[in-house]
Amino acid sequence: MDPVGLQLGNKNLWSCLVRLLTKDPEWLNAKMKFFLPNTDLDSRNETLDPEQRVILQLNKLHVQGSDTWQSFIHCVCMQLEVPLDLEVLLLSTFGYDDGFTSQLGAEGKSQPESQLHHGLKRPHQSCGSSPRRKQCKKQQLELAKKYLQLLRTSAQQRYRSQIPGSGQPHAFHQVYVPPILRRATASLDTPEGAIMGDVKVEDGADLNLITRFLTPSELLFDLYLSPESDHDTVFQYLEKNADQVLLIFDGLDEALQPMGPDGPGPVLTLFSHLCNGTLLPGCRVMATSRPGKLPACLPAEAAMVHMLGFDGPRVEEYVNHFFSAQPSREGALVELQTNGRLRSLCAVPALCQVACLCLHHLLPDHAPGQSVALLPNMTQLYMQMVLALSPPGHLPTSSLLDLGEVALRGLETGKVIFYAKDIAPPLIAFGATHSLLTSFCVCTGPGHQQTGYAFTHLSLQEFLAALHLMASPKVNKDTLTQYVTLHSRWVQRTKARLGLSDHLPTFLAGLASCTCRPFLSHLAQGNEDCVGAKQAAVVQVLKKLATRKLTGPKVVELCHCVDETQEPELASLTAQSLPYQLPFHNFPLTCTDLATLTNILEHREAPIHLDFDGCPLEPHCPEALVGCGQIENLSFKSRKCGDAFAEALSRSLPTMGRLQMLGLAGSKITARGISHLVKALPLCPQLKEVSFRDNQLSDQVVLNIVEVLPHLPRLRKLDLSSNSICVSTLLCLARVAVTCPTVRMLQAREADLIFLLSPPTETTAELQRAPDLQESDGQRKGAQSRSLTLRLQKCQLQVHDAEALIALLQEGPHLEEVDLSGNQLEDEGCRLMAEAASQLHIARKLDLSNNGLSVAGVHCVLRAVSACWTLAELHISLQHKTVIFMFAQEPEEQKGPQERLTHCGLQEKHLEQLCKALGGSCHLGHLHLDFSGNALGDEGAARLAQLLPGLGALQSLNLSENGLSLDAVLGLVRCFSTLQWLFRLDISFESQHILLRGDKTSRDMWATGSLPDFPAAAKFLGFRQRCIPRSLCLSECPLEPPSLTRLCATLKDCPGPLELQLSCEFLSDQSLETLLDCLPQLPQLSLLQLSQTGLSPKSPFLLANTLSLCPRVKKVDLRSLHHATLHFRSNEEEEGVCCGFTGCSLSQEHVESLCWLLSKCKDLSQVDLSHNSISQESALYLLETLPSCPRVREASVNLGSEQSFRIHFSREDQAGKTLRLSECSFRPEHVSRLATGLSKSLQLTELTLTQCCLGQKQLAILLSLVGRPAGLFSLRDSTRHTEKLSFPTLEACALGFKKKRKKERKKVSEDTELRTKIN
Repeated sequence: MDPVGLQLGNKNLWSCLVRLLTKDPEWLNAKMKFFLPNTDLDSRNETLDPEQRVILQLNKLHVQGSDTWQSFIHCVCMQLEVPLDLEVLLLSTFGYDDGFTSQLGAEGKSQPESQLHHGLKRPHQSCGSSPRRKQCKKQQLELAKKYLQLLRTSAQQRYRSQIPGSGQPHAFHQVYVPPILRRATASLDTPEGAIMGDVKVEDGADLNLITRFLTPSELLFDLYLSPESDHDTVFQYLEKNADQVLLIFDGLDEALQPMGPDGPGPVLTLFSHLCNGTLLPGCRVMATSRPGKLPACLPAEAAMVHMLGFDGPRVEEYVNHFFSAQPSREGALVELQTNGRLRSLCAVPALCQVACLCLHHLLPDHAPGQSVALLPNMTQLYMQMVLALSPPGHLPTSSLLDLGEVALRGLETGKVIFYAKDIAPPLIAFGATHSLLTSFCVCTGPGHQQTGYAFTHLSLQEFLAALHLMASPKVNKDTLTQYVTLHSRWVQRTKARLGLSDHLPTFLAGLASCTCRPFLSHLAQGNEDCVGAKQAAVVQVLKKLATRKLTGPKVVELCHCVDETQEPELASLTAQSLPYQLPFHNFPLTCTDLATLTNILEHREAPIHLDFDGCPLEPHCPEALVGCGQIENLSFKSRKCGDAFAEALSRSLPTMGRLQMLGLAGSKITARGISHLVKALPLCPQLKEVSFRDNQLSDQVVLNIVEVLPHLPRLRKLDLSSNSICVSTLLCLARVAVTCPTVRMLQAREADLIFLLSPPTETTAELQRAPDLQESDGQRKGAQSRSLTLRLQKCQLQVHDAEALIALLQEGPHLEEVDLSGNQLEDEGCRLMAEAASQLHIARKLDLSNNGLSVAGVHCVLRAVSACWTLAELHISLQHKTVIFMFAQEPEEQKGPQERLTHCGLQEKHLEQLCKALGGSCHLGHLHLDFSGNALGDEGAARLAQLLPGLGALQSLNLSENGLSLDAVLGLVRCFSTLQWLFRLDISFESQHILLRGDKTSRDMWATGSLPDFPAAAKFLGFRQRCIPRSLCLSECPLEPPSLTRLCATLKDCPGPLELQLSCEFLSDQSLETLLDCLPQLPQLSLLQLSQTGLSPKSPFLLANTLSLCPRVKKVDLRSLHHATLHFRSNEEEEGVCCGFTGCSLSQEHVESLCWLLSKCKDLSQVDLSHNSISQESALYLLETLPSCPRVREASVNLGSEQSFRIHFSREDQAGKTLRLSECSFRPEHVSRLATGLSKSLQLTELTLTQCCLGQKQLAILLSLVGRPAGLFSLRDSTRHTEKLSFPTLEACALGFKKKRKKERKKVSEDTELRTKIN
């Protein structure tokens, strides 16, 4: 043996290690490179004997120190197939330096301080040097070593003994041992490396029998395994080295009981104290349990691992091992390959064992292929197992039913361990004889032991309980149906009641199958009617459940029950009742679950969407979906899905003929798994959407995926988001989007990466044919006709990337939109994209926002885009990081491009360069410019006014929010004189809204260049300029007399016609008078409007006085002292002045003064004084003053709701005058004044009284008092009278009048007219 072997002191162990590593030299070489990267492996060692080469390599590893050597030993045990006994010895001997064995070899040396547990005090230093202290420590180590060896030997005997030897069939009591327990010395990964700990395996069923709290010493030594001597010494050593102890609670869910009145049970208390560090602080705890059965005391940081079932290779391996060298081995493998349902059941290890037992019993006496009929589901699998374990030709019915009653009672009370008092001795003998029960020694306390019994598997206990319910005469059908329920399988950390009957409803449904009726009838001693009634009752309950709205877990349970019944009608009802969207969220699913769901969906006609979100799935689960043609949408989202899952899914996808959407998100699939899916996708030409979101895919994997785009003719969406690709890969994807004829959009934004496609309309035959990767002529035509949208947002693109992208897009199809916002293009990249815009034929939008564009870069962008005829709008805002180009391809869409340079911090110093950049634009004459939100100030506004003539004609210019003063604002009025295109200037001073606009018709003629083609062009253009009024709208501005004087002085040089619109909160009399005094200086003024401006009561008189000061005024309209309008006539217009002062609160005195002022106007044609609180006195005054107003032609007064007062004038004196009085409410005392006025108004020829409250008597008095010379006078009274009018009475009262009646009235007259001619 070599020196290292001698040093380690174990010749046999060293030899075994050398022989083990000699079998796999490549693995050892790889580990040498890993642990010794700087050591050159001598090639001369290859000529040595294999064992000598291994010894040499081990020597090099060992001299590196204990840390390297221990890590290497753990790699050997974790990665190689090491026999369990050798693994235990390796790890216990070489696996650690501060554990048991290394300390045994330390010969009593004191432990370093760094290796002491934090909770222990260091002993006094004098003790460390004491010979007695060394002797005590050595004795402690020797005792611990013996106990450790005893513990490992016991674990090996307990679990290794359950693995049958070669050619030995499994007895049914040899239950399946999980790998975590089969490797009873499994290592735990820690940041420091793999640390091996001592293993204590506590069975949950045994712990459940403890009735009082036990100390850790009692748990380990009294109940589990006791050392040979000196318990306290060994336990003290374990406490000091608790970080090296691993406690495994196997089947913890069987040990947990509901809390009683005294608090939690002893086992839960023990487990809780171990988890929170109250007991054995620093130890490691591992527990096995069914999903959702863990207690609440489990720490949040605890790692949870789901134990998976068997996949196909493991099932085959198990069957090979079960049958070993038996001649029926090949037949069993053939049966599993041909029977898909049996193969799916074998995914559950316990059922795989049952299936092997049944096949071992059936194969010798049945022809091949009989398993399909004899073992179609789980229930009949157990039924055949019972028959196989029973004596040939004899089925012990009474014993089976009695044992089933015990099983049911245990399920109802949560009991899985029974004693002699629970089961009659004959039943114990029957169960042991037929391998239905297993016995074991149970320790319930120190020195207390008794024999316990349990069913060999919990599912067997449920099956026997179901047999009792279905066949026992003690159970009626009403009691039976209470057990047909659906259990939820949500994964919960706690559950109030332990569920031991999860499969009981499934077994009841399976026994309701017609195939089981003979078996049940035999158990029921021929009472077939009773069995049939129970079976029908179970099916009826399932029918009711099938029509309800159920959660995902209960849907799975229902499918299991329905599938077990083998009733096609019930399966069809269940399948058709499933919702179109069927989600499964956050609960574990097995291959058997999906196989059962697939079996039910075979009875469905409509498509279905399956969504598995957060469900732990076994890697081979997708194999259960093979041939499921009803699935239209299929999505998985789970980190549990890996390469094996993807490989299984790739085999299933081509068999789903209806599948249109596939989603696989949040998985841990690598390139190997994706490669299988990439090969499978072209076999699914009907796919419309594929999603591989959040799968941590590498760049090359993403590129491999997009290669299938030409092979999926109906694909509309490919989602590759959240996969962290680099910029170079993104450009490769952009090339795919350009070259693939069906891609219409590529959208990449931070984590998002989505392809949207528009598949062409093709025939079925064309869809089945794989498209050629080379670009054909048809594809080129399609590329030219399609429109591509490219959105690469926040992708860290730089200038060189922009160059590559431009070269790529120039060869591609027409572009609908290009969005490169949020990148790092800066000034140069933005300039390159702007220059390329005209060549790329972008139909709608180019977005370069948030790319670091500076003020200097704005000039370059403007110059670059000046030659683009299709530009419709350019919006640049440096403050908001906005750079957007909008395009219009059709001529009718081009209504003049807008170039908006808003919030860019532009100052006076930037204007000259900007105007130079704008001066070369091909859009001059159509351009809308927007400089709002900048910092031009007064100097910038003045400088811009000087530069604007050099830009030619514009459509509009926006200078809002530039911090202009009132002087600067008023200075812009001069632009009317310097800019021929300017026809409207809108200014809101307080809100800093300033907009200069032109006239579209004139601009179009200037822009088309067609004027020189005909001689009268110049004359026509001058006519247009004279006809189109220019408009100045000034609002929210303090209109003081100096400002108005300056404004009017500026407007003198403005070409006309001119419209001036002013608005402010209040205009003083002085300001109004100043403005009106300036009117004669503005001969081009056609309209003056004061809107929403408060005026004083004196304003009507000031406006009326204007008629005499400015003869050009043709209309004055003042309303409510807030709106005033003055219209001016041109020289060609006819004379005539209209005045309106409505709603001005004018009293009678005001009216008299106003009328006196208006009388000075010789061209006055109409005066409107409505809504001025006119009274009856005013009406009478009007009648009395008519003789002194010879030019009045007509006057009308309405004192009702209309409140009107209008007077019409004629140019010359007219003989006939008309007066209309309505709703004047005259009283009897007013009749005499009316008569006096009528007598004096000799020119009044017509008087109309409407609703004036004059009755028959008052009219008679009025007529009798009127004294007029000969002439024609007409009096009309349009009044609604309530009494009958008597014409003879009126005739008698009007002596000297010649009467004329138009018609006789027999009823109440609505309108009475009296016309009298005075001779």
